[in-house]
Amino acid sequence: MAEKFDIEERWPELFTQLDANQRSAICQALASAWHEGWVPNREDVENLTDVARGAISKKRTGFAVPDNVDKRRFAALISKHCSSE
Repeated sequence: MAEKFDIEERWPELFTQLDANQRSAICQALASAWHEGWVPNREDVENLTDVARGAISKKRTGFAVPDNVDKRRFAALISKHCSSE
């Protein structure tokens, strides 16, 4: 696991169209998963930010969250500020 969680620094273009609440929800969920062993990858982060801004349906995403990550907590953090379908 990397020493620093730098998701917004890594792919800033994925966060530009999000408002502050969406950005916070995404970062909290990703940080939580990262602390539990998930390794950030661009595809998952892009899917998540696309869901947050309503560009794609939650049903079209396939996040590669490892088994040790609490998927319900991860999904709840994301759903808090993401558009619903």
